[in-house]
Order: sequence, then structure tokens, then C-alpha cells
Amino acid sequence: MEAIIAKLLDRFEKGSLTRRQLTQGLALLATGGAATVAEAQDISMKAAKIDHVSIQVTDLPRSIAFYQKIFGMTILSADKPNEIVRLGVGKVYVSLHHKSPTGVVDHFAIGVEKFNKDAVTRELLAKGVKAEDNLDAGFHIIDPEGMAVQIVGA
Repeated sequence: MEAIIAKLLDRFEKGSLTRRQLTQGLALLATGGAATVAEAQDISMKAAKIDHVSIQVTDLPRSIAFYQKIFGMTILSADKPNEIVRLGVGKVYVSLHHKSPTGVVDHFAIGVEKFNKDAVTRELLAKGVKAEDNLDAGFHIIDPEGMAVQIVGA
């Protein structure tokens, strides 16, 4: 039981568990639900953050200048062959892609804890979801409305 409590506290201290989840986990432990707590907290694809938003643009230099001027973002990386520029400040991350149709968010990325591509692929297949490799990191799945969701490591 000490190991489970230690794991809950560690996850709380790292910010991957809310105060409410910690309290619920400890309450379940106190009532004899140790196995339930361990199972409930052992999710291999728990979302940790929105990693980035990708926007398709008409004029890449103009869009870069806008995000730099308005939000103070700097260029973090560029994929020149695919006309993609990634801008950010700290953990804020916007990916601009010179591609049609323009003015749309073509995907957003969710960073997951303990990302392991093979394990996540198996878990998605078990849940009936097909993953497609992405050109630079992780892979995409399609949500029920048709939106591309990229899964990457947190």
C-alpha cells in the first residue's frame, strides 16, 4: 500500500494528478479499494498537455511576422521542405504550415505521459482506433468529428 500512496503523491507533485484525484485515490485506499486505485491511475495514454496547434496559412512569412509581433514568439524550428515553421514562447507552441486550404486548424497535438509509440499503437488498436504516422513526430488519429489529433510524448 505504501508504494501506491508514494506513486499517487509523486504524480500529484509532478502535476499529473489533481488534488481531487489524489484525495479520491487516498479515500479508495482507506476503504480497501487499492486494486481499483491502481487500475484507475494506470492509464498509459493520459494527456499531459496540449502540445501545439497547427495552422494552415497562405503567406508563411506574413504569419510568422504576425505571431512574432503580436505574441513575442520566436522561431523554434523549421521544416523547410514541407514549409512548416514552429514558433513559441516557453510552452506556447504554434506550428504554421504553408498549405491549402488556408485559415484552418489542421490538427492539434496532445502530449501524453510515458509516450511509447508501440505501446500507444497497441492501446489504440485495442480501442478500435487506427493511428497514422506523422511526418515529424508521433502520429495522428481522427476524432469522431473528423479532426486530426496528433499524439506525441509530453
